[in-house]
Amino acid sequence: MASTTGRKFLRFFVLALGIAVALILSVILLFRFVNPPTSAFMLGYQLQHPDESLAHEWVPLSDISPWMPLAVVASEDQRFPHHAGVDFKAIRQAFTEYRAGEGLRGASTITQQTTKNLFLWNGRSFVRKAIEAVLAVGLDGLWPKQRVLEVYLNIAEFGPGIYGVEAASQAYFGKPARNLSLYQAARLAAVLPNPGVLSVSSPSAYVQERVEWIRGQMAQLGPGYLRGLL
Repeated sequence: MASTTGRKFLRFFVLALGIAVALILSVILLFRFVNPPTSAFMLGYQLQHPDESLAHEWVPLSDISPWMPLAVVASEDQRFPHHAGVDFKAIRQAFTEYRAGEGLRGASTITQQTTKNLFLWNGRSFVRKAIEAVLAVGLDGLWPKQRVLEVYLNIAEFGPGIYGVEAASQAYFGKPARNLSLYQAARLAAVLPNPGVLSVSSPSAYVQERVEWIRGQMAQLGPGYLRGLL
């Protein structure tokens, strides 16, 4: 009797997991063609700050300065054109450095960050990271790289209640995202690791150092690095 009950539970679990995966993949495929109206992070912010307004305006990638995608790739994920959603080479290097006594650094790709912002929650649990990695591989398989960049730049948080590069560009520089300069794009990219603490409008010495480092990386990659993706 117990064995029969166990088999029924296992079948139910497998069926439920299959349905959940199918639904998630369907949503991911839908968002390849339909712009997400919001994100998990935006909804979370609105729930935590019900009396505060949220700034967000969607713009197509063609209306974003080409310096901006280059800045986030230079800052966050320089192997973005080459990996399949998860950069296993960067993960291995991070663990190697950790075993050598260095601090454990993140190795999340832009695809993983897009997945996290769009569908998941913030945190450092291995469960969330595992879900994020699986979804990122699915995202990379169903979306072209261009779409990943477009969605990421439109849902990334650039400051408390400021989501997407258009809202950030208007809030911090008083101009549309298509007119961002190389330096302004680097300043926006510099706060992405922790936009709740790092400030675009009042950059600390650390942020200013990151801006200069990002500008140097952008120069090394060159303006043609993302040619074919934009």
